[in-house]
Parts: sequence; structure tokens; C-alpha cells
Amino acid sequence: MVISLNEAARRELEAMMKGYEYQSDFARKYIALGRDEGRDEGRDEGRDEGRVEATARSVLTVLRVRGIDVPDAVRERVMAQKDPEVLERWLERAAAAASLAEVLDEPS
Repeated sequence: MVISLNEAARRELEAMMKGYEYQSDFARKYIALGRDEGRDEGRDEGRDEGRVEATARSVLTVLRVRGIDVPDAVRERVMAQKDPEVLERWLERAAAAASLAEVLDEPS
């Protein structure tokens, strides 16, 4: 229905709906449930992203403390990695590796 409206009518309808409160208990209950689920999902995603970033920073910290030089391109690669298993593997290798190649290179 909204698609069939011209631009001005659509904007007017959207303005009228802004701040609309559902009247039925049924609608309010399910809107609240959806809002709670979305909030929980967002919180979980934020925690996961935080853990991934912390692990990436740990990889770089271990390399720095061990005196292994990390070029900017590699630093960006590590910080861009979003797979927690890859980051964990890099962190374990960083603790014992003699070179950056030993940390990041995948075995053939």
C-alpha cells in the first residue's frame, strides 16, 4: 500500500505514524518481545566483537613484547581478522614463534 503512494503522501503517512503506540495488549506484548530479543542479540554481538578485538590486540601485544616487528599492513590484517579460531591459533603461535611468518603463515 505504501509503495503505491506518491512521495508527499508517503512522507505525510510516515509522519502521522511516528510515535504511534499500539493499543492492544497483544500487540504491545509482541512488540516488547521483539525489542527485548533485538537488544539481547545486539548485546551478544557486541560482546563477541569485543572478544575478537581483544584477542587480535593480544596477538599484537605478544609479538611486540617478544621483539617481533609488525609492519602496518600485518597489523591491519590481524585487526581485520574476525574469526576467533584463527586469532586464537595466531596467539598460541605468537607465544613461541621466532618470526612473524611462523605466526601468520598457514602450513601447506
